[in-house]
Amino acid sequence: MKVGIIDYGAGNLRSVANAVQSLGIEPLVFSTPDGFEGLTHVILPGVGAFGDSMGELTRRRLDEPIRKWIAADKPFFGICVGYQLLFESGEESPSSSGLGVFAGTVRRFPEDGRKIPHMGWNAAVATTESDLEWDGLGPSPFFYFVHSYFPEPEDQSLVAMRTEYEGISFASAIRRGNLLATQFHPEKSQKAGLQLLKNFLR
Repeated sequence: MKVGIIDYGAGNLRSVANAVQSLGIEPLVFSTPDGFEGLTHVILPGVGAFGDSMGELTRRRLDEPIRKWIAADKPFFGICVGYQLLFESGEESPSSSGLGVFAGTVRRFPEDGRKIPHMGWNAAVATTESDLEWDGLGPSPFFYFVHSYFPEPEDQSLVAMRTEYEGISFASAIRRGNLLATQFHPEKSQKAGLQLLKNFLR
């Protein structure tokens, strides 16, 4: 097993790398297109703005290798902004296009009195409990969130977990084949987060 973590200047790399290391695996952090060679698993983390993050992926020529990796159904895990960038566009950066792997838009939580960003622990409920990715997590595990935006996939069959935040139900995780992406941060989610990473890597 050879796990790669994509570095595109979007932060939080060390926390993700530490989480993978705690599972007994030494990840490779890379920032160039040739970094994909020989990998078995790829993780795209992220803390930052949609447009800036996509701009960096493009500038470093990482965008097309990511699309090819996902199209080949190789194991891929997108985290937070690394989840949002899989979609076509985002309200945070209307002039920027995402990776466009999936149809949909990244929406901002309505400013109608709720606290933004949505920050802290919240439950994520699996839409399909039989999925091996949720093994050992229980029916509604708690994960750590920090975000003001969330994807709305056009294809609802992608939605693997849903989370409620002050009256809004959003897709907190999607799953297709060997791709998993989450709005929450597994690397900050203690036991549940490490279990999810372990399930993905196995």
